[in-house]
Amino acid sequence: MRRALRAIRSLLPTRDDYRGVRTSWRRDLLAGVTVGIVALPLALGFGISSGAGAAAGLITAIVAGVVAAVFGGSNVQVSGPTGAMVVVLAPIVAAHGIGAVAVVSLMAGLIVVVAGISRLGRAVSFIPWPVIEGFTLGIAVIIFVQQVPALTGPATHGGSHTNVILAAFDSLASADLGYLVWALGAVVIVAACMLVLPRLHPAIPGSLVGVFVVTLLTLVVADPLAVIGVLPASLPAPSLPSLDPGVLSSLLLPALTVAALAAIESLLSARVAASLADTGPYDPDRELVGQGLASIGSGLFGGMPATGAIARTAVNVRAGARSRLAAVTHALVLLLVVVAVAGPVGAIPLAALSGVLMVTAIRMIHLATARSILRSTRADAIAYIVTAVVTVSVDLIVAVVIGMIVAAIFALRGLSRATGVSREPIAGEPQPGDERIAVIRLDGPLFFAAADRVLAEVTSLDDVSVVVLRMSQLELVDATGAHVLGEIVQQLERRGVTVLIKGVREGHVELFRTVGVLGSLRHQNHLFVDLPSAIAHARSHVLRES
Repeated sequence: MRRALRAIRSLLPTRDDYRGVRTSWRRDLLAGVTVGIVALPLALGFGISSGAGAAAGLITAIVAGVVAAVFGGSNVQVSGPTGAMVVVLAPIVAAHGIGAVAVVSLMAGLIVVVAGISRLGRAVSFIPWPVIEGFTLGIAVIIFVQQVPALTGPATHGGSHTNVILAAFDSLASADLGYLVWALGAVVIVAACMLVLPRLHPAIPGSLVGVFVVTLLTLVVADPLAVIGVLPASLPAPSLPSLDPGVLSSLLLPALTVAALAAIESLLSARVAASLADTGPYDPDRELVGQGLASIGSGLFGGMPATGAIARTAVNVRAGARSRLAAVTHALVLLLVVVAVAGPVGAIPLAALSGVLMVTAIRMIHLATARSILRSTRADAIAYIVTAVVTVSVDLIVAVVIGMIVAAIFALRGLSRATGVSREPIAGEPQPGDERIAVIRLDGPLFFAAADRVLAEVTSLDDVSVVVLRMSQLELVDATGAHVLGEIVQQLERRGVTVLIKGVREGHVELFRTVGVLGSLRHQNHLFVDLPSAIAHARSHVLRES
């Protein structure tokens, strides 16, 4: 019981979380304001792009931002709506309606909390780097293409397609050309501000300036651009969404998908943050608990599932953040926007936010990283490409699973090739009959992927009376590998070939005894510790047969 209580206590906030605030509070406040400014157009854009609405994006950034900062496992992680989550939520909204978002947020948050309590935080380390980068590339393509319907006119749509590529083509086919020209103009202005202004000074929030310029222009010039519309001037009261059992069962699979994505993206973001600066270690299990609670809190207020946001977290660290105060400040800045300037924010054209998301998507694609992976190994290149293609064409979580399967297949193939089977000459002065003795050395791992090859190579030996299996260089051995060793002994013994085993490692003895390798030997004296003794015994067998 005490151990369980200590484990739970380790997942909760402590006073040590704010140990450095006394010296870093000024930098933390400045970083929080900076991130809040950067996060505003992203929160609005991601909310709209998901189908849940701009208000849901803001609510998520505020509520989840505070909860994850307090309960999460990273000192500098910034949480809120993200592009990857938008990609998952959009089809859920299309299939089940906006009301399903809050329910999915609660369900997914609970799943992530359970994962954290179950100590599954380290699981993300099993995802190969090429799979992560392919996943990111696919998300970037989807976010970019998702903006096409918003640029072709409010009356256009993506047809009945759930695939964003096909939906974008349908929208272009029915585009309002007049509206498209205005929308592209807004995108160009926002993109120019985001690309040029930070080069003049890193502190200039290019996305916010671009959105402000476009909004100002649309207020003074007659235009057809659709705007965000009315936003609430305060946070709504928390409440439980409708939890109909039939709806819950239909949303279980989407909730699992959202939970998996939230866990993966949050842990990756926290890991990246820990590598950017000396901001203290992060606790992956506590991070899952914090992100799960953040999604639950967001759902209660009518928001979306939340994750750690890599881009905003990086901005936070580079702006000087060293404690959780910065992430809390970022959320408070967004809350001030809701309370003080909800009216003007509602006048922002949707095309301006599409421009922000398009540039954000482009920045997610790192050409140098892509070149490195594609030039590394064929296995990594294939895993990268397959993950990206499946992400765009099928589903994000399916893409990660398939990418990991592809990477695992190539990894097992490479590992199986490391298993060596070689016939060695007998050391020293040759003696009559030595040609009837085969010394077979087994190297590397012996597991299921290499087992059949080892069986075929060893049992194909001809014109021998004794086979000495040298096993001191065997590393990893699984049950299949041990079973194959037993088959080798049995097949050779049935042919009248005496099998001697030399150098079984201490860690393999119990497995060999359990699976029956040692029991397959003709006599217990056929197990040796050193090679000279085994060779002497083999020669004695050959002499008796001659």
